[in-house]
Amino acid sequence: MWIRGSVPEWGWSDEANCPYKTLLYLAIFIALCLFSLFSGSLAPHDAELVDLLSAKQPPGGEYLMGTDWLGRCIWSRILSGAYSSIFASLIIVGLSMLIGCAIGLISGYAGGIVDEVIMRIVDVFLAFPGIVLSIAVAGMLGPGLKNGILALAATSWTQYARLIRSYVLSIRQENFVKAAILNGQSSISILLRHVLPNAIRPVVVTGTLHLSSAMLSISGLSFLGLSSSTAEWGSMLSEGRSLMQQCPWVVLYPALAIFLMTILFNLLGDSVRDVLDPKGKTKSINN
Repeated sequence: MWIRGSVPEWGWSDEANCPYKTLLYLAIFIALCLFSLFSGSLAPHDAELVDLLSAKQPPGGEYLMGTDWLGRCIWSRILSGAYSSIFASLIIVGLSMLIGCAIGLISGYAGGIVDEVIMRIVDVFLAFPGIVLSIAVAGMLGPGLKNGILALAATSWTQYARLIRSYVLSIRQENFVKAAILNGQSSISILLRHVLPNAIRPVVVTGTLHLSSAMLSISGLSFLGLSSSTAEWGSMLSEGRSLMQQCPWVVLYPALAIFLMTILFNLLGDSVRDVLDPKGKTKSINN
């Protein structure tokens, strides 16, 4: 049962009774996600088709955004890479939230030596810069988009674990949790029915704020050759960096796609925070 008001600092903003801005950003985000599912089939050319006779064509005519040094259509590659770039970010955030919430719930509710051990493990993870640790994990797992996603998720869960643990420590002292314990409910039932619903809002806010950094991180791994070798936006930047002066469009358009998606993720995250966290309790995940 979700007991509203048990954590009073969280709630809907008085100024957000009609969160049109949030709904607008959410609608754009959902539309782009749905579009990315079919964007590869909408590409005018084969994203991986090599045509040396059409190499380094400037934007215009048959090739809207030009071609790279192998004659591959930049527009087609951006459309084909939208699926992997966007959904990789979503999967990274989803896995990080799932792992972090599970560990944070156990740590905060169990307390004692269990909490102490888990938090020391979290401190070890946080002792290293996130992207450096992700590069190390991705290097051990090997190149590939799946391994890149696993590497980033394996190093990003600590943010959520610490966050939800702090709320669980407070919520477990509430009377409705004590009543559930006296009623004989199991620990799993208490966590899922009473604790988690009252602690999930800050996690949702943090997750939306994390989308933009997840996009930049997976693009960074692809740029370094540790993620996708196909038409992923980060790998397109890596492949075209040597042609930046000769054929700037090879780098410009993938960079623009990453930039626009990052801006959209940031706007969505900020608007969700304004609705769910009007008092600013949750800080940016990058701070």
